[in-house]
Amino acid sequence: MLMRRRVFVAALASAAVAWPLAGWPQQGKTWRIGYLMPGFIVGPDLKLFEVFKQELSTLGYVEGKNLIIDKRQAEGSIDRLPGLASELIALRPDVLVTIATPAIAAAQRATSTIPIVMTPATDPIGSGFVKSFARPGGNITGLANMYGDTTTKIFDVISSILPSARKIAILMSSNPTHPGLYEVSRAAAHTVGLSTVPIVAPTPADLEQAFQNIGRERCDAVFVVADPIRLKIVDLANAVPIPAIYQISEFVEAGALASYGPSLSIMFRRSAQYVDRIFKGGAPADMPVEQPTKFELVLNLKAANVLNLSIPEAIILQADKVIE
Repeated sequence: MLMRRRVFVAALASAAVAWPLAGWPQQGKTWRIGYLMPGFIVGPDLKLFEVFKQELSTLGYVEGKNLIIDKRQAEGSIDRLPGLASELIALRPDVLVTIATPAIAAAQRATSTIPIVMTPATDPIGSGFVKSFARPGGNITGLANMYGDTTTKIFDVISSILPSARKIAILMSSNPTHPGLYEVSRAAAHTVGLSTVPIVAPTPADLEQAFQNIGRERCDAVFVVADPIRLKIVDLANAVPIPAIYQISEFVEAGALASYGPSLSIMFRRSAQYVDRIFKGGAPADMPVEQPTKFELVLNLKAANVLNLSIPEAIILQADKVIE
């Protein structure tokens, strides 16, 4: 699988130098991280976890040497998160790393003292996680993904790749941020002449029924609202087949057609750097929440061929990564 990368290096370079190291980790201490996520630590999510661990290693924290990472995954059942958060807190971690809004909310309800790193949050202020981006003010800091800001570009891409499309399914889960993201998406779709159909699959077990509903609605494509339980969608969409567009590039690398959004690999590296700062005495209340400054368009030409689609050269030239 060949990838063309063009504008990625600058973002990586800025991420590497933004927080100079303030010395090596405290000698003789074993640090403990609780890692909580709503989905599964497999596929793209496992890759991101490995990115997180590699950055920690670069910073001097090595699992099995001076670091313990206790992982808990809800496997798509968001109602399990409070119990899993309590399990992690009972292990007395030095920090909790929480993946996506449902996990952040569960950790927030479970502790007001253990530092929590959001990796990332869709609307951290509106969700009540922080008071402001500049001064979070509590025990939570980390990264915001700004997914709501990507929808206009996403529907521009959809209309360019699928000029005859008229109806787009917007696939959501029970993530509490998804109703708001649907309204933003519906408005963005309307500006390019597309109607939308909301399709909700609360858990991975509901996805097959969701795709049956999409078929009955005769939708021309699926826009998958960012969510950490969506790996199965790639196979289901390709089996129909129907074009699926994501906000997370890792799913395109797993076989989806296209994505537009911030680089999660950069975000997970930055998350490890937040952990490092907390280990060295930093207070989450005083650590500004970071917002992405770079968004990537990723295209999978192999998937386009399977779907019998011809992506315009103008769109290909705009892409930051092209999988051929």
